[in-house]
Amino acid sequence: MASHYELSRIMRPDDANIVGNVHGGTILKMIEEAGCIIGTRHCNTQTGDRCVAALARVERTDFLHPMFIGEVAHVSAEITYTSKHSVEVQVNVLSENIVTGAKKLTNKATLWYVPLSLQNVAKIIQVPPIEYSSPEQKEAGKKRYEAQKFERVETKERNGEIIMAVSLPDRQTKEPYTVAYSQSSLIHLVGPSDCTLHGFVHGGVTMKLMDEVAGIVAARHCKTNIVTASVDAINFHRKIKKGCVITVSGRMTFTSNKSMEIEVFVDADPLVETEKGKYRAVTAFFTYISLDKENKPLPVPPLKLEGEEEQKRFEEGKARYLQNKAKRLADKELQQ
Repeated sequence: MASHYELSRIMRPDDANIVGNVHGGTILKMIEEAGCIIGTRHCNTQTGDRCVAALARVERTDFLHPMFIGEVAHVSAEITYTSKHSVEVQVNVLSENIVTGAKKLTNKATLWYVPLSLQNVAKIIQVPPIEYSSPEQKEAGKKRYEAQKFERVETKERNGEIIMAVSLPDRQTKEPYTVAYSQSSLIHLVGPSDCTLHGFVHGGVTMKLMDEVAGIVAARHCKTNIVTASVDAINFHRKIKKGCVITVSGRMTFTSNKSMEIEVFVDADPLVETEKGKYRAVTAFFTYISLDKENKPLPVPPLKLEGEEEQKRFEEGKARYLQNKAKRLADKELQQ
């Protein structure tokens, strides 16, 4: 069974922002493509229904180093755990400067897939087991599986209010550095090129759109060059079908001295099956940093809060920020 997969491609101008930093969404899309390929290949190594691996969740992903136009992204994916109906894929991304030969680890990600039958999209296929190098490796994978399963159930009911798009004339009446000033929305009609063989949107396409909206929010707040620093766990609550109109909305929830957190929602609106109504499909938190012309971090303007709800979201964001900071420090100590 193939438990490893690698893909590489050079970063082009349309993969990056105006100063040459590759978009976080471009990298997330490549990560998901590698995960989908290895997950689908693995689940079709057995006899029976043919299937496609559908993305269910992406764990927190940190952007360790920026990537630039002209560098080659090397994405390597490995299946590290299988349960009866899900596959865990761990992905590493390296950037290569093809002039100097220098390589840097830019991303580490963990994704969870569920195999869906090509004949019946509602049918989940049983996953062929992988062989583990030790009982400890299998037990560690099982703990990760149980933890993500619990978190997916916990966040499934998170709906929140619909974020209304802010038009340019309205934005001019808002005070800078407020939530209302920077909040943004993007509307996209889901076409065939966005979809899997089932006719449902690729997870990577959704993540790229989410990163674009989060980047617009961050840029409007800072008015500087901004880059993705990390993405908290992304939960795919419901599938999005070809022909849907999706609204991707983002709002600032928290700022520290050098980072800002943006909450992003994806709402799907079926154009044909209108009786199903609009629904919340995906939610996530993106963290961005502001950079100067030398790609060094700049201070982030403090977020001006208006009302109890914004204060509540700010405190929740602060708790996530402190929790992630403590985890990073703990991980650094373990590596020393």
